Amino acid sequence: MKRTELIRQRLRAALDVRHTEIEDETHKHAGHAGAAAGGGHFSLVVVSPCFAGRGRLTRHRMVYAAIGDAMRADTIHALSIQALTPEEHRS
Repeated sequence: MKRTELIRQRLRAALDVRHTEIEDETHKHAGHAGAAAGGGHFSLVVVSPCFAGRGRLTRHRMVYAAIGDAMRADTIHALSIQALTPEEHRS
C-alpha cells in the first residue's frame, strides 16, 4: 500500500475526516540524512470537526495518534500538518 493511502486510511478510521490533501515531498529531500532509512516526507492538510475547540498542539497529537506506528523512520520521516475545522478550511 502506498504511504499516502496508509495515512489517509488511518486518519479516516480515527477522525471524522471531511477532507484530506496529502503530498509526498520525499523527492525534495533526496540525500537528506534522515531520509536514508527510507522514510518519506509528507505535507498534510486534514479537515475534521474533531479539531473544534482544540489548539494546534492537541490537533497535531490527534493526527500522530491516528497515524500510529507509521510514524517510524522507515515509513514516515517527516510530516508537515495543517489540521483544520471545516469552518477554518472554508475561510
